[in-house]
Amino acid sequence: MFDFYESDWFTIALEIAFLIFIAYDIKKYFETKKREYVINIVLTFGFFIWAAVPFYNKYFTWQDRDKAELQARCVSEYNTTLCDCLDDKIFKEYNLKSYLALEKGADKDLNEFVETSKKICTGEEEEGWFF
Repeated sequence: MFDFYESDWFTIALEIAFLIFIAYDIKKYFETKKREYVINIVLTFGFFIWAAVPFYNKYFTWQDRDKAELQARCVSEYNTTLCDCLDDKIFKEYNLKSYLALEKGADKDLNEFVETSKKICTGEEEEGWFF
């Protein structure tokens, strides 16, 4: 139902909206000098960072050769469609160094994340807050 929120265009639109809100609050703060606008600026900046982290992880921390290596390793174990979905979730959730560190240690959280992502990608489990 809410698959659009994982798209890159939604993230970009959200970042633009946050920047507009920050600019508006800065303008209003300089006009009125009210403390509430400072709180709005801080909160909006926090949400800006929160929305930017998956985008940053996906596009700036993974090199193309690392993505291709992970994709090839996944395709050897599973099918291409599942790997595309799974890899996209991994690229957004982890940067390369943390993923390799978790993978080497066979971390329980990573295994749980991968299993949950597999279920979501195959449609076995609905993704949402109330499931």
